[in-house]
Amino acid sequence: MNKRLTFSCSFVLFFSLFTCSLFGQVQDSIPSEREIDLDSMIIDTTVVDTVVIRKTQKRIKFVPRGVNLMNPVISFKRTKALNKKPNRFRVPSFWTNINKLGANFNEVAFVNWNAGGNNSIAALGNARFERNYKFRYIQWDNYMEMRYGLNVQDEQKLRKTDDALRFSSTFGFQRDTISNWYYSAKANFNTQFSNGYKYPDRSTPISRFMAPGYSFLGAGTSYITKDQKFNLYISPITQKATFVLDKELANKGAFGVKKAVLDADGNVIEEGEKVFLEFGFLVTNQYETEVYKNMNLKHRLSLYTDYLQKFGNIDVDWELNFDLKVNKYVVTSIGTHIIYDDDILFDEKKDADGKITDSGVPRLQFKQLLGVGVSYAF
Repeated sequence: MNKRLTFSCSFVLFFSLFTCSLFGQVQDSIPSEREIDLDSMIIDTTVVDTVVIRKTQKRIKFVPRGVNLMNPVISFKRTKALNKKPNRFRVPSFWTNINKLGANFNEVAFVNWNAGGNNSIAALGNARFERNYKFRYIQWDNYMEMRYGLNVQDEQKLRKTDDALRFSSTFGFQRDTISNWYYSAKANFNTQFSNGYKYPDRSTPISRFMAPGYSFLGAGTSYITKDQKFNLYISPITQKATFVLDKELANKGAFGVKKAVLDADGNVIEEGEKVFLEFGFLVTNQYETEVYKNMNLKHRLSLYTDYLQKFGNIDVDWELNFDLKVNKYVVTSIGTHIIYDDDILFDEKKDADGKITDSGVPRLQFKQLLGVGVSYAF
């Protein structure tokens, strides 16, 4: 009985001491109201097993007036505009367009100039338009070029210095995309805008619109580089047609057409032909490159010989031009143009009665150009 009483008292005492110590620890872990820091706030509590980890973060002291942290709003009122307009999406095109307009000027003026000289003004306008198509194995290149120049000097009437209208179209088919060779068909057409004279004689024109006019139509092969800067065309089957649609020039047999048949008195019995056809071999080459910075070279060469008449006599048409670019719009041009055609004769001779005794001989034709002008591409 005494043993049971002793064990009960011991258990009550031990339980009382354990309860008091546990209650004291809990009281010590809870801070009093005076010890609470108003500048800090418990915002997150993570329980890992039986260990309690508390994280604290400082309160936001300065909140701008009008800010709603619970419902933020995005505003673009102070967003700066772009310096350049954004690029609009465009459907990819297989066409390449080139449009160029230019004008060259040359002027000389004298006032009480001891060495002498004539005041003169010269102007040359030119335009070039290209429409090129490239897709897989097909390439189709088209271009049209126009040039016209005038010159005026003291005590002289207006004179023509340049006159050309040229059109070309080349269609090519490529067997694969690795090689630069194409099966090609080509069509060319050349003529001029207005009458040409052998100055100072203005009474008798030596050329007119479509007198002459030249057309080439043939098929062959082409070698065209990927950047299209080099183009070599070889055609063993090409028809060349020479048009002289002016009646007087056709009767004289100008530019290779069959001239009119005259009687003893010089009257026309049979009109001259206005079209002269040839069938031969054609080689053309175009090349463009930048020789130096802001200095471009352009080269165009055409060689033709006829199978049926005078095979081996080669008609040459060669242009070489240098464009020196000053800035975006100002360009200096230096160029040469050489033509040799066995059907174009010079130094015609006549007797006292005006009858032609010698039709003349073919000669090399040469033209040189130097000018400063403006150029605009769009």
